[in-house]
Amino acid sequence: MSPTRKNLWSPVRWAENGAVRLAFDSLTEGADGEPLLLATGLGANRLWIPDGLCRMLAAQGFAVARYDQRDGGESTHLPPTSTGNPITALFARRGAAYTAEDMADDTVAVLDALGWRSAHLMGVSLGGAVAQRVALRHPGRVRTLISMAAVPGDTSGLRTMRYIRLGTLAKFARLRFPDTPEGALAAGVEVSRLLASPNRPFDEPAAREAVARNVDRGIHDPQAQSRQIGAQWHGPSISAVTHPALVLHGADDPLIKPGAAKAIASRIPGSRLVLLPRVGHELPAYAWADVAAELRAVADTYRTLPRPSVD
Repeated sequence: MSPTRKNLWSPVRWAENGAVRLAFDSLTEGADGEPLLLATGLGANRLWIPDGLCRMLAAQGFAVARYDQRDGGESTHLPPTSTGNPITALFARRGAAYTAEDMADDTVAVLDALGWRSAHLMGVSLGGAVAQRVALRHPGRVRTLISMAAVPGDTSGLRTMRYIRLGTLAKFARLRFPDTPEGALAAGVEVSRLLASPNRPFDEPAAREAVARNVDRGIHDPQAQSRQIGAQWHGPSISAVTHPALVLHGADDPLIKPGAAKAIASRIPGSRLVLLPRVGHELPAYAWADVAAELRAVADTYRTLPRPSVD
């Protein structure tokens, strides 16, 4: 018998990194598989990662867990800062609230709370940049690196803009919705529309149903997003990553250009680049099987490598 949505995921648990509490949960299917931790994107909570994809990953032999970044979902939200606009936050010299190193350490705090000495690590969008940084800062905790729909993790400020479609960014900046459940629902549908592939018909009823199950105010919280995007990286170049790496990107991504994925793959030695046809800045159902198969393939390469020490 298939599990209901209610019992598909464990009860929420908490990890701590200093004063920051991080919400996470685990898929009840495939709990004996290889550890796989999923990191989400800018402002988004962990529920944006589709259940169907997670179940396919479990069927491929993974024990799946996911968490909310700081300033997202149920995790700690930091106090307001002077920069309350994600676009201007890109140009700040330094993050006013926290650093990218802090966000990488959050990931390790979640691994500790899960009892995982190491795990395959997949990050989507902002989570992809975070995952790259974890591989650099805590190499012994990462088995394989999967970066999807992300910019290079060592890029910041003006250098980031070469990878961003400014027209889409401007559309996001013009979105205005009330801070109510109804406003969050409307915002979620419009964000889904903006991020979808332009080469597939947008299914608004399906998007509305999905958003109704996950009314996430974080996707239209410019203060929280500006703190996340303003977190600056001070560590080494991603060319220092030594893990088996998979770089996924939607060929039709309307927000981050596929050139970002090509740049990541060209700089991480031995990484595999996969451009997903008719995929935008999203995880559509028709691409789940391909994504899960690619994760299985890169995870299989880990089995043949010498085991790194845990830092």
